[in-house]
Amino acid sequence: MATVPESYRDLLTKKSFAHVATIGRDGAPQVTPVWIDYDGTHVRFNTARGRVKDKNIKINPKIALSIQDPDNPYRYLQIRGRVVEVTEKGADDHIDSLAKKYTGQERYAHRRPGEVRITVKVLPEKIQSMG
Repeated sequence: MATVPESYRDLLTKKSFAHVATIGRDGAPQVTPVWIDYDGTHVRFNTARGRVKDKNIKINPKIALSIQDPDNPYRYLQIRGRVVEVTEKGADDHIDSLAKKYTGQERYAHRRPGEVRITVKVLPEKIQSMG
């Protein structure tokens, strides 16, 4: 396990977007911007069952995140690690919490009928910082 340097932890608590990279069944990379939070050990993001990220992490739990400082684009973190947990439990509350952080709204406004939300926990294994 790698520890996020104290001088970069603000990137995990402010409105920084993370670009999450996963690897598909065919070996091709896939990248998606996501909202994130940090529980002190894991970087967490939220998605819906059946999306490409969800499918890819079932195949290969290795993941990379690039988190850019919204106030200084030359300052960023790269976190490489692995998904250690995917859960539906509490995922609806989690996406609402992220919506509050990123949009100021109490609830996530883009939920689709029948959508099942999941929270993904990433354990950092290697961290690179710049800026």
